Amino acid sequence: MGVSSKKALILFARDPELGKVKTRLQSSLDAETTYRLYLRILADSVAKVCAVEGVDRFIGVYPSHQSGFFDAVVASGRAQTFPQEGDDLGMRMRHAFEHRFAEGYETVVIIGSDSPTLPAAYIRQALDSDRDAMLGPSADGGYYLIGMNRRVTDVFEGVRWGSGHVLTETLARLKAAEAGLTLLPVWYDVDRPEDLRFLKTHLEYLEHSGIGAYSETLRFLQQLNWETVA
Repeated sequence: MGVSSKKALILFARDPELGKVKTRLQSSLDAETTYRLYLRILADSVAKVCAVEGVDRFIGVYPSHQSGFFDAVVASGRAQTFPQEGDDLGMRMRHAFEHRFAEGYETVVIIGSDSPTLPAAYIRQALDSDRDAMLGPSADGGYYLIGMNRRVTDVFEGVRWGSGHVLTETLARLKAAEAGLTLLPVWYDVDRPEDLRFLKTHLEYLEHSGIGAYSETLRFLQQLNWETVA
């Protein structure tokens, strides 16, 4: 498929496989429950990406697309999939950026699949930015979004992925590269058992206020046995 827009939006997602997704939640939830929850969070994230207009949409799948989960969205033409390439998250993001730039895109934005309630306005702000780079900080010390209008992909080198220093180390590398930066509002990921309680409360508020509808994820969370969730 040729480039139909100068802007590319990429969702980074792990292919849903039982026992291999959201492993940090498995300290409180069994593997089957964690898997079923991930399917709902992932579906919300895919729907959010597909609702963004004026961009070409991609889903970077890790380690590879074997589950068939994304077949329907690809068949609909709303997004394309590609395998993430690289030994760590930084290399996988670097390759994704460089491939899209090589294809002719001028603005490339990557978001994670761990922030199902992420406001679409934050994604739009990043896509419409004219700065060299865009970052969406997450409350755990990482980031839920990174975008670029020029190749500053060296910023991924030497970052301690999976630590609480990802954001600060990336910011330091962007500063060293003298890259103009758009910093988005802080948001949150859903990685740990305690994040689920916050997510449930937030989804209930969104539903009550009419701001958003995440009924499948919310109903699933409401059915959980919260006595077992740390």
